[in-house]
Amino acid sequence: MRLAFDSRAQGDPRGIGRYVRCLLDALQATKPAEATISETHRPRRCDVFHSPWLEGAQLRTPCPSVVTLHDLVALKRRSEYLRTGVRFGLRYLAAQHAEQIIVPSQVVAADAQELLSIDPTRITVIPEAADPVMRRRSGAEIARARKRYQLPEHYLLWVGSMQHPDPRKRVAALAQAPRTMPLVLAGPAREWAYELPDVTLTGAVSDDDLAAIYSGAHALVFPSDDEGFGLPTVEALACGTPVVACDTPVVREVLGDRARFVPRGDMEGLLAAGVEARRPAPAPPVWSWDDAARATWAVYDAACENARSGVGIDVRRRAARQAAMLPRTLLGPRARREAS
Repeated sequence: MRLAFDSRAQGDPRGIGRYVRCLLDALQATKPAEATISETHRPRRCDVFHSPWLEGAQLRTPCPSVVTLHDLVALKRRSEYLRTGVRFGLRYLAAQHAEQIIVPSQVVAADAQELLSIDPTRITVIPEAADPVMRRRSGAEIARARKRYQLPEHYLLWVGSMQHPDPRKRVAALAQAPRTMPLVLAGPAREWAYELPDVTLTGAVSDDDLAAIYSGAHALVFPSDDEGFGLPTVEALACGTPVVACDTPVVREVLGDRARFVPRGDMEGLLAAGVEARRPAPAPPVWSWDDAARATWAVYDAACENARSGVGIDVRRRAARQAAMLPRTLLGPRARREAS
């Protein structure tokens, strides 16, 4: 099999970047003897093309295509993500045309069926995992990271990108809630984040430093009210750090009883639960990136088989009909022409 893999998003500071980097490494480690991987978004003379992010999805490709949908928040919460929804309009059409869809959770699978009318037989749930670098660090490593980023001795931790405000992440509400323990926000940030009250921001950090920051935290607090997977929660457990989270279906699906949950929107309760958290933290889910890669190779095989059997032609015809079901306000002029 000749695989074309769009690796352009591996530098993305969000979870998408982590997904692309980890999956690509694992695909290389687990590939069949006869398989080759080309890192390109221009598939030529390939058997299958995988876009591991929505922005790379293509409406027409010379070979069967696979698209990873990390979430469908722009369709679920249109009033909050109107600009993003318009930008992704054509990409959603491309996802509908793909032979196979990969999603990280059953929650996203249900969203794809409901909001994009994608046949469930074309959707495969492949969970994400903690990067192998995310492991419990020594006291010396924790102390160096604490000194480097001027962190307090005891702190609650939130991890994610703060380059743009994201309503579902609830970071501002978390920062403004009363608390009795310092709060550290780890991740790349822009000006708006530095205006949040009484928090410590690390800015962008290396993976080794992030693992040490996880390891040194009293607990990870996860205030999001909507996620596609919630990778920081798995990373925190891999580093031995307890997790407290707002109660959302996807975090329940991913962690089960490995986290303590509070009602959505209860930031004060979330922070109080973080203070009450105790070690040892539960072990993370046993699923690994190698497991994810093997499952992904099976999806590639299915996409190629569909194309050989003619199922792919039916998929594209059905997707063209389903395209008309997308809200026209989400489609720019080019997308409207493609849908008609």
